[in-house]
This record gives sequence, structure tokens and C-alpha cells, in this order.
Amino acid sequence: MPALAWAAAALALWQSGAWLLQQRGVALASSKLPYPYLVAEALFRNAGSLLAEAAVTLLNACEGFLLGAAAGVALALLMSLSATMERIAAPYAVASQMVPILGLAPIVYAIFRDENTARVLIAGYISFFPVALHTLRGLQSVRQEDRDLLHVLACGRAASYRVLRLPAALPGMFTGLKAAAPLAVTGAILVELMGAQRGIGVLMLRHLYYGPTHAALFWCTVLLAATLGIAAYGITAALENTLLPWSRTSGRRQGRGLR
Repeated sequence: MPALAWAAAALALWQSGAWLLQQRGVALASSKLPYPYLVAEALFRNAGSLLAEAAVTLLNACEGFLLGAAAGVALALLMSLSATMERIAAPYAVASQMVPILGLAPIVYAIFRDENTARVLIAGYISFFPVALHTLRGLQSVRQEDRDLLHVLACGRAASYRVLRLPAALPGMFTGLKAAAPLAVTGAILVELMGAQRGIGVLMLRHLYYGPTHAALFWCTVLLAATLGIAAYGITAALENTLLPWSRTSGRRQGRGLR
């Protein structure tokens, strides 16, 4: 119900905004913010082509997301091995995020000259850091008394990770995955805006170029891109709830305790 209420409120705000622009006589008001029914009509009329291009974007975003998630978990495990390893690797991981993605995307596209490869690499690049950061926090969240207990039981490092650290890191890892999933979609779309042949970003740029006559279709691509990001987050959250039901219960208990 809250989601439906928010959707209804957003739709009402959109309708009111479009009406207000029309009433105030704003030039080309219908191209700036068309009425929702016009966008819905364009969406149903062009559903086939829109969904086909969205599938291309989503496929490459998923591949990049999996690549980035694997790299992030591997980096977190590496940094958790020792404080020295973390001091060596962490600055480079942070520095990698200082490179503007708007500048990196055309460079990657120019090097590989393959839009699918570029989409996957940029989606992976933009995904790995939140996964690495939150997974590392989870690995380091183990209490000292639990570590001491495993030490008394003569558990080696491999057993310590298997029994204690990796299970403790799962909630943090999923926090990073939920943050990274929509970012992967954004990264894939960004590459498409650089001159790809397929994808929802290509349609977005094309309909923007054609101007007022394609305003409704442009808004269709914007809404569809947003839907892909929301769906990516929702699927990851659903996977977390399925695999870690105890984490969700713990979070609710903590929330009630704070109240």
C-alpha cells in the first residue's frame, strides 16, 4: 500500500505539473512535461521495441554487476587478511572512484570498440566499490571474543572465515549489492549515450534529438530506465530476504528497540 500511495502521489504531481505548464503558456510545454496519458499511450504503442532495447541494457548491466560484485568481494577478502594489505589496497580502491565516470566511459568505449564489452566493464567498474566497502565492513564486524573463542578451539584462518567471518559479512555484502545493482544499470546506460547501436540509452538520446514530436517517447525511455534500476534493487533485496531471513528479523528487532 505505501508503494501504491507514493505512485499515486507522483502521478498526481506529474499531472498537476503538466497542467500548470500548459496554463502558464510555457513554450513547448507538452515537450517539456507531457501529460501522463500521452506517455502511457506511447508506451503501449511502442512496448515491443522499448522492451527489446531495455533487455539489451539489462543483460549487459547484469553481466557487469556480477563481474563487479565478484571483484568487490575478492578485494574485500584480500584487504581483510591483514591491516597491511588493507593499507596498501584501500587507497587505490578509493582513488579508482575519483575518476569521473563521464570521462572514463568514452575512453573504455574507444579502446574496445565494442558496445557490449564497454557496457559490461563500466557497469562492473561502478559496481565493485560499494560491494568491496560493505563486505569489508562485514568481515571486520566480528567481535573479538568470538575470534578468541575460535583461537582457543585451534581453528585456522580458513576455518575462521568459513565458520565466522563469511557468515558475518553476508548482511554487509548484500547492502553493497543493493547499492551496486542500480548503479550497474546507470553505467550501462551511460555507455549507450556515448554512441552505441542498441539499448534503452540509445532510444533515449534518439528521441531527445527529435525534440517535441518525440517527447512522450523520450519520457517512456526515462521511466523505463528508472524502472530497470528499481527492479535491479528489488531483485537483490528479495534475494537477500530469501537467503538471509534472519538478517531481516534482526533489523526489525533493532528498529523496535530504537523506538
